[in-house]
Amino acid sequence: MTKILWTDGSASPNPGPGGFAVLENGKPVCLGQEKNSSNIRMEGYALIAAMEYAGAEGCEIWTDSQFWVNVLTKWARGWESQGWKKKTGAIKNLELVKKAWKLYNEYPVELNFTQGHVGTEMNELADMWANKARKGAKISDN
Repeated sequence: MTKILWTDGSASPNPGPGGFAVLENGKPVCLGQEKNSSNIRMEGYALIAAMEYAGAEGCEIWTDSQFWVNVLTKWARGWESQGWKKKTGAIKNLELVKKAWKLYNEYPVELNFTQGHVGTEMNELADMWANKARKGAKISDN
């Protein structure tokens, strides 16, 4: 795994306009936005974009979304075996969960959690770019 990617997602207000970013070597390689979204959706889109960007080469992804780390490393296998249902009800953002789970199983991915908003340089930079993406920034703005 040669690619080391940092991801983040943002929505403000939450829910509201959202953006996500994927960074490699401190530069954005994927940015995206959704007019009506949530932080959770944008974090999921960021992970999906990172895995698609790295592809078969694989990657190490750093994210401050403990939720998505848990989805991919703890919960999705059980949800899939139960017909994509949880005991407590419907799975929110199921289309993103399914897509992320497929990519996570298709490509070599090492998923790492980092605490957000504690001064970790690359995490702060990913957050800055996710907020810029929410406001319409493009890769060419880099």
